[in-house]
Amino acid sequence: MGLLDWLFGVGENRDVRRKKVFISFAIEDVQYRNYLVDQAREKHSPFDFIDMSVKKKWNQREWKDKCRRKIKRCDGVIALLSKNTHMARGARWEMKCAVEEDVKIIGMHIFKDNKGAIPKELKGKRVIEWSWNNLEKVINKL
Repeated sequence: MGLLDWLFGVGENRDVRRKKVFISFAIEDVQYRNYLVDQAREKHSPFDFIDMSVKKKWNQREWKDKCRRKIKRCDGVIALLSKNTHMARGARWEMKCAVEEDVKIIGMHIFKDNKGAIPKELKGKRVIEWSWNNLEKVINKL
């Protein structure tokens, strides 16, 4: 039996719950969020995600209330990090919210050689480079 078979209980009567992950990102980095979402949809993916992308105009309070409820239901938050992140008020609020709600959060650099500043909301939190192996390890520990 392989690792993924063991994780998902293939061939056994295990009820393995897939992880729910909230993805925080700067709007300028939406294509990288889309790529991560596509990875999550793969059959062998170790996680599910909750997409909190803005699909309609909400007032600030409504957005924050809905966002907080979704973050609280997640096993963890992945904050996609780029040179845009430190100026992304919404993404930084999501990170702050995760910390306030005691939801595990990690930062993940979008680019290996072109990293932006790590926002203060991630101080003392784990930050990784984006790779399937790094991502899988983090998700499995949630």
